[in-house]
Amino acid sequence: MALAEAGGRGRLLRWPRVLLFGDSITEYSFQENGWGAYLAERLVRKCDVVNRGISGYNTRWAKLILPRLITESTSADSIVAVTIFFGANDSALKELNPKQHVPLEEYAANLKSMVQYLKSVDITADRIILITPPPLQESAWEKACLAKGEQLNRCNATTGQYAQACVQVARECGTDVLDLWTLMQKNQDFSSYLSDGLHLSTKGNSFLAAQLWSRLENKLSALPSLLPYWRDVDHTNPEASLL
Repeated sequence: MALAEAGGRGRLLRWPRVLLFGDSITEYSFQENGWGAYLAERLVRKCDVVNRGISGYNTRWAKLILPRLITESTSADSIVAVTIFFGANDSALKELNPKQHVPLEEYAANLKSMVQYLKSVDITADRIILITPPPLQESAWEKACLAKGEQLNRCNATTGQYAQACVQVARECGTDVLDLWTLMQKNQDFSSYLSDGLHLSTKGNSFLAAQLWSRLENKLSALPSLLPYWRDVDHTNPEASLL
């Protein structure tokens, strides 16, 4: 009873949230050395980093589920940043992977629709970061496809068109964008950034984490640590410090 009474006197603690929305590259980001885990470590005591990566999904499916993840009445007010990271599946070649493929113009329209939805629930453009798909290392991904009895079902030039469309949507909608496709290919062999030609390696996760943190740090640096440092708690009267 005493615990219930004590709890009743304090304000409910609500951690701000960073929402990571994407496909398998987001879903896997909480694995060891993953880019999402890096953000979570950097923001512990300040934000919850919420992984809503869904392996295999494209923007056609993502735009349908986004309103089920965020609504104005239940959660939008606590979200301080959202990443939207799709395109690796949308850009699959239609003739070889029709289930995941989304035409380029529809991909752009779907991204724009998701940004507009977030704005409609009062998540402002400055809290939204679009991320382009990374480049595709075709020979490595072909090996992965052949191991499953399939043909190479993506190509890097096509992925680049989707990356350019993502950058254009960000420009039109006034959001930030992380052009991973271009950055990873700048003056270097990008194959070391990828584990299987499509998904990120440890090095690729580190690269994305650093690039993303450089964009998030200014947005989130002013957020206070929640609850006082333990040395600052009045041990003779902890209620005064903690409630």
